[in-house]
Amino acid sequence: MITVVGIGADGWDGLPPASRHAIATAEVLMGGARQLALVPEAPPLEAPPLDGPATGDRRPAGGGRVAGVERVVWPSPLVPALPGLLEAHRARRVCVLASGDPMFHGIGTTLVRLLGADAVRVLPHPSSVSLACARLGWALDSVAVVSLVGRPAALVVPHLHPGRRVLVLGGAAAEVAALVGDARVTVLEQLGGPAERVHHDVAAADPLHVLAVECADGGFPLVPGLPDDAYEHDGQLTKREVRAVVLALLAPRPGELLWDVGAGSGSIAVEWSRAHPACRAIAVERDPVRAGRIARNAHALGVPGVRVVLGESPAVLDFEPPDAVFVGGGLTADGVVERCLAALRPGGRLVANAVTVESEAVLARWHAALGGSLTRLSVSRDTPVGGFTGWRPQMPVTVWALTKEDQ
Repeated sequence: MITVVGIGADGWDGLPPASRHAIATAEVLMGGARQLALVPEAPPLEAPPLDGPATGDRRPAGGGRVAGVERVVWPSPLVPALPGLLEAHRARRVCVLASGDPMFHGIGTTLVRLLGADAVRVLPHPSSVSLACARLGWALDSVAVVSLVGRPAALVVPHLHPGRRVLVLGGAAAEVAALVGDARVTVLEQLGGPAERVHHDVAAADPLHVLAVECADGGFPLVPGLPDDAYEHDGQLTKREVRAVVLALLAPRPGELLWDVGAGSGSIAVEWSRAHPACRAIAVERDPVRAGRIARNAHALGVPGVRVVLGESPAVLDFEPPDAVFVGGGLTADGVVERCLAALRPGGRLVANAVTVESEAVLARWHAALGGSLTRLSVSRDTPVGGFTGWRPQMPVTVWALTKEDQ
């Protein structure tokens, strides 16, 4: 049994009895250098807590102080080293220190994933999010929380909507401030500790901080079909009306993976990823200029996790099996549809667009062989005609949609 103790900036003095007892009776104390420095070299041993329901039968056996406790500073990178580190101390009483609540973007979740819930006992401390909301008078249940610890700052972009409140954990304060535009940014430093400070000077932010963002105007809508001018493109862009239909047919769900084959400007991969933070996408594009454009679009629209793969399909289509596939380009290349169908998970969705007679013929053959649905979309947009307004038709798009269960 490993015990994970959440500790705040107030250190040892802010810990409840159960957490102090777990630390004082450990044989091995693991954590970051900052967390370990918050614990006295010889922490006083207090009587075991009597609050059985709080710790239950997960309390480590024994209870006396262990002489010469070993302190282990986390290696970097941590996650690859964890299994070997834990195995090396398997027979000893291990206590892990974590910042705040270990189960909120913390090491507790990693340990449970590796060892199972029955092997990990968690003693949480108030998280930095709870402390920030308490200082600001914000309702915790109405605040968006974005962790930028080891992640790109662009992840904050999808949360920027008028009147919304966002708490940002980690990341470079100046970089975040540049992304949020006219939003009001509050810096909350060293929450819960003797050096706690709340101010608005982003340039002077302490490394241990939380940023509170009160959004002004701006932001993009949540539904698919972003304006075409939201994207950098060279004309190879699935237009917004068609994009909205395609996304509805692809039907993204949290945690699912999309292959966007012949991605062009990457608009389908981007809007799939914007549907939920857990949605993932791989955008495949053979043109290096367009591949670079996809990456820039993904970053600008807040989904920098879109993976861009440069190469020819179907040769490069050797990834994790997808839950959905969109074929926007390369439909007439031999083997593309076959490879996508073979890789698709059971119940997965395949959607393909055709704008030429040749690619439309390909869809007609596949529809005759496998079924699914064919839809033809014709969109006209308003255009000036002298002093009046007329209609300018866009190229019609034929859409084939198939669920793998339909075969």
